[in-house]
Amino acid sequence: MVNLARFDFVSVRLAVACAQTGSLTGAARASHLALAAASRRIRELEEAMGCILFERHARGLLPTAAGRVFVKHGLTLLQTLDQVGAELADLQQGIARHIRLCASTAAINQFLPPLLARYAELHPLLRVDLEEQVSEAVVTSLREGRADIGVFVEGPDIAGLSARVFRNDQLVLVLPRGHRLAGARTPLPFSEALDEDWIGLNPGAAMLQKQQQAALAAGKPLRLRMQVRSFDAVCHLVASGLGIAVLPAAAALPIVRAVKLTSRPLADEWARRRLLVATVTGRDDAGVASLVNFMIEPSPTAKPRPRKR
Repeated sequence: MVNLARFDFVSVRLAVACAQTGSLTGAARASHLALAAASRRIRELEEAMGCILFERHARGLLPTAAGRVFVKHGLTLLQTLDQVGAELADLQQGIARHIRLCASTAAINQFLPPLLARYAELHPLLRVDLEEQVSEAVVTSLREGRADIGVFVEGPDIAGLSARVFRNDQLVLVLPRGHRLAGARTPLPFSEALDEDWIGLNPGAAMLQKQQQAALAAGKPLRLRMQVRSFDAVCHLVASGLGIAVLPAAAALPIVRAVKLTSRPLADEWARRRLLVATVTGRDDAGVASLVNFMIEPSPTAKPRPRKR
């Protein structure tokens, strides 16, 4: 059993610093502790946990398997504690509350910035904390209580969530100028591009999942050459001739122009997508409901605004 009576956040922060620096001396310095006190705290923390967290060797400290687990959850604890401190400080400054919003890259790049800026003007005592995640992770954050509102591309299981249509978007092929598939403006079936190398988003992205499902249905592999997090990175890799990509039209257009690429519509039905805004069913909150209603107030079919560069 873990002895919580001997568990304190100074020691947790010290253990995290040990893992990050690989040095007890460096961690003690960063934690403003004497070396002997830091050594005693790590020893007492290991006794409280009932396991060895670090292997000691001549060059410093190396986390054990148990240490890696502890550090992962210790970081979460410290981040939560820092967030509590920040929100309490905001209360003293007149900020009434925080709403945690998790959103997919597509939602952030195409729709959310002007909406959140306008909402902040209308509700200066409320602060929206925005975190970017892939669509699957947005839904997970909602279910685990780490987000009050989620905005994501339709596709993940929404059991237990109250979801409404937020916006629509359209996927296009992003190609180097002069590419064999460029030039024509007629929509192209995705299957006709599967002989190419692809630049994709990281695992869990709704767009990548649709591409993989379409490739499987066509009986061909999706030749993913590289995977990155941002639309900008995707376009720069395409511009370097490393592959082609699929991106939302409105978000991609300014980048496509800036790095001298071209785009072509996709003919597939799955290339026309819906973005949803969701909360956990049964968690009634007037502030959250107000923000959700504000977000979906414009017509869901309204065209997204291209980002200025």
